[in-house]
Amino acid sequence: MTENCSFLLVCLGNICRSPLAEAALRDAAARAGVAIEVDSAGTGTWHVGHPPDPRAQAVALTHGIDISGYRARQVEAADYRRFTNILALDRDNLAEVRRRAPKDAVARIGLLMDAVPGRKGQAVADPYYGNAAGFETTWADVSVAAEAIVAGLVAGRHSRAGGNR
Repeated sequence: MTENCSFLLVCLGNICRSPLAEAALRDAAARAGVAIEVDSAGTGTWHVGHPPDPRAQAVALTHGIDISGYRARQVEAADYRRFTNILALDRDNLAEVRRRAPKDAVARIGLLMDAVPGRKGQAVADPYYGNAAGFETTWADVSVAAEAIVAGLVAGRHSRAGGNR
């Protein structure tokens, strides 16, 4: 059951990890024939309106996905009512997402990697200050999480995909 199931994936600047996570989840859902809404955002404002980091774009392209049209944005109050799940990519952004949650939030809030057996509480490493290999590691993490989320959706466990508020 995936009706009205939606995911917002959140990192700091919305140019590395979260756009890759968005791309991986969109791709996994499409391959499985699962219709969900997916978007990404950042908690910071530094890159609002900018495309993903060129290294993130390159990694996505090596996996057959063009993310050059994505644009960074910041999490906003309406997101907490629009999405059923808001998944942060690390504990600092999780804390910030929870701190910003309005009183009328309906989204379940959690960590992306909590969807992966054996990875509960783990972060997706931020590749921004590293080299291209870090972006491949990030892609591997977000891809395994995307596959786990979609498997859960197919099995009817979508309410478990996010954490608790």
